[in-house]
Amino acid sequence: MKPIWIVDDDESIRWVLEKALARENLATKSFANARDAIAALEYETPQVLVSDIRMPGDSGLDLLQLVKSRFPGLPVIIITAFSDLDSAVAAFQGGAFEYLAKPFDIDKAVELIRRALDESLRETSVESGPAETPEILGQAPAMQEVFRAIGRLSQSNVTVLITGESGSGKELVARALHKHSPRAAQPFIALNTAAIPKDLLESELFGHERGAFTGAQTTRRGRFEQAENGTLFLDEIGDMPFDLQTRLLRVLSDGHFYRVGGHQPLKANVRVITATHQNLEQRVREGLFREDLYHRLNVIRLRLPSLRERREDIPILVRHFLVQSAKQLGVEAKRMSDAALQFLCSLELPGNVRQLENLCNWITVMAPGQTVEIKDLPLELSQEQAGSTPALTATPAESYGAPQHHGTVTAAPVAESGASANASPDAWLGLLEMQAASMLSGGQQEVMAVLGRQFESALIRTALKHTHGRKNDAAVRLGIGRNTITRKIAELGIDGAKDD
Repeated sequence: MKPIWIVDDDESIRWVLEKALARENLATKSFANARDAIAALEYETPQVLVSDIRMPGDSGLDLLQLVKSRFPGLPVIIITAFSDLDSAVAAFQGGAFEYLAKPFDIDKAVELIRRALDESLRETSVESGPAETPEILGQAPAMQEVFRAIGRLSQSNVTVLITGESGSGKELVARALHKHSPRAAQPFIALNTAAIPKDLLESELFGHERGAFTGAQTTRRGRFEQAENGTLFLDEIGDMPFDLQTRLLRVLSDGHFYRVGGHQPLKANVRVITATHQNLEQRVREGLFREDLYHRLNVIRLRLPSLRERREDIPILVRHFLVQSAKQLGVEAKRMSDAALQFLCSLELPGNVRQLENLCNWITVMAPGQTVEIKDLPLELSQEQAGSTPALTATPAESYGAPQHHGTVTAAPVAESGASANASPDAWLGLLEMQAASMLSGGQQEVMAVLGRQFESALIRTALKHTHGRKNDAAVRLGIGRNTITRKIAELGIDGAKDD
């Protein structure tokens, strides 16, 4: 992550902000005037820019105007005195993310910078996208038909509806259609409509104007604008709320849309690819999906086979995922014995390729030794084959015996399984990824917030244990501020802390 830039001719304000952000483990870079910041922009950019409005030479508004012309997605926070409210209005009109009025509360300033940082990272993630299209593996005849269809459809702008069971690789196919199309150099934007709360989905798709609703403190581009001249992939389209289906139909029909709270029509030059695991015809009959939208989307339908229909691909997928998982964890890749591989090929794997990938992650972390036998696989797999338990789902933390302590991730079972001899110090990251995958595939919302609270709680509890409950000492050991740890202890409901 790039540093946060602080531009202010007042050394005391630079110092206060630097120290406050350092306590939050955020890197900073300071400038005493706008001229030096403008010069630095020639060879680097910040993640967030915080600038005073009145400085000798170029003003903060001059800096804001330059930044917005060259880096429109960069959040800029303007610092202004109460007597400069007209300037604050000008700052907003110039595209500022927010403003801080002097004198400001440092905790509120850090909170505001955090919000700007989250917005900047989200925009960067959306606009940059993956560095390259993930490989689609498959030698089965059913997959060869998919590859032929991709070849025929990639040079066209026609709308494609991809169907198939959950975990079968629908997004990979959408990315392949984009990669081999004339739009390949333009953005590929993916949105899972089932993962966004209904109240936020309209803004996610079409963007919003500043002040359109509570919390809309700045104008924001939606996914249609972000995908301009490129491809927009809408996953789980069958779960889109009925009223939003009408707005989507209008965009597909005439190519225009409005931001939430906006009055100016915007043109959308976007190829739309959709996907669903549901039976859309049935949802149309049930009145849950618009029939006219269904026909608009169902121009070309591409069906992905389940893994049960392409069992001969399981060995190459297993080898690929084991190598990929080992690379992520920094360990040597495990090998499957012929018997274990044959056993995996006999399973139903209702979670398809995603479930197989999660299983390979589990094997990399939990299986003892380098050659994996049937006895090293999760016991639930044998029980499933014997018909003694229900079929597994694509949630590794539950299905494959990963530790469950109310969602808290722990690396202890790695040592118990004997895998610690080969695991790197970062092996716990693999378990964290598995837990996140489990929560995401299960449809849980606010995964980042849930895991973040658990992570912070685990760190603070452990530090307090090592300092015998002395919170100030624990704050020093963790590298955070005294006020921060006091606030976190209260927010997280941690007991046993005491003043030094």
